[in-house]
Amino acid sequence: MTRTPTYAALTAVGALLLSGCVAGEGSAVADDDGGEGAWSADTLTVDFATYNPLSLIVREQGWLEATLGPDVTVEWVQSAGSNKANELLRSGAVDVGSTAGSAALLARANGAPIHTIALYDQPEWSAIVVPEGSDIDSVEDLAGRSVAATRGTDPYFFLVQSLEEHGVDIDDVEVQNLQHADGRVALENGSVDAWAGLDPIMADTEINAGSQLIYRNVDFNTYGFLNATEDFLSESPDLAQVVVDAYEKAREWAAENPEETVEILAEVAGIEPAVAEKVVLERTNLGIDAVPGDAQRAVLEVVGPIFVETRDVSTQEEIDEALETLIDDTWARAADATTITEGGS
Repeated sequence: MTRTPTYAALTAVGALLLSGCVAGEGSAVADDDGGEGAWSADTLTVDFATYNPLSLIVREQGWLEATLGPDVTVEWVQSAGSNKANELLRSGAVDVGSTAGSAALLARANGAPIHTIALYDQPEWSAIVVPEGSDIDSVEDLAGRSVAATRGTDPYFFLVQSLEEHGVDIDDVEVQNLQHADGRVALENGSVDAWAGLDPIMADTEINAGSQLIYRNVDFNTYGFLNATEDFLSESPDLAQVVVDAYEKAREWAAENPEETVEILAEVAGIEPAVAEKVVLERTNLGIDAVPGDAQRAVLEVVGPIFVETRDVSTQEEIDEALETLIDDTWARAADATTITEGGS
């Protein structure tokens, strides 16, 4: 179920139409004198993340900068995980940030003023990982063991769902709350027995350290959600549309240039091409419809009650409200890659 566009968003988009400028057409918003001269803001802050290949393409190609021109300064901020992206969004440090669907729901249920405006991929980016030579070969074996996981992210909720499916109480597992990269280090140096991993770090330890994925389930991985703050959407719907349009162009570009997409991920993440290839070509579906809707809501309806059970959200009512208000598909439905100007890359 998708959310009805906000009144503020519709009003702002309507103002653009009346001024002769349609949001996302690569043209400027009318200035105070009635002529074209400025966008709705002079700065756009967007995150990029190694778990979001489309963000890396948009940044590498310089499309936002080329489309918006000299009147808008584009600032890029790296997100180390969904939890960090949520912190950036909540603080207003970024206008647009990329998270897992579960993390977006968690943030919205806990009062973060964000909306999901598009999808960037359907990944299999999480699994249960053990070090080479481990005597753990099933989820059941995690009882009484220590597991690294980043709370508020898809790998953490992957762990929770995996334990529940296999009849292991989460209280029977020592969960160490470590950021993704630190969890990988803890796994390899023996500080923890297992890790709820995240690509591309997970693929790297698999290839270079012999770590083993003992449990995989693509259905426990929520989609990649592109989120924006409510203030940004109400005040700068034109810039929001440009971002979504650029993502659509990146989706097309990735399909036409898979090897180059692998190269970009390898360079930004500091990983070998073989690792990036495993992530991009084997575990990431970039060719999905950008419009969030019923399929994503269905996944989140499964995850939502877990938040209450783990006390990450106080009540189911808060989950239900977040499910009703998180998604705003206004911009994804209007996405048009042809509005984007080629950059200099």
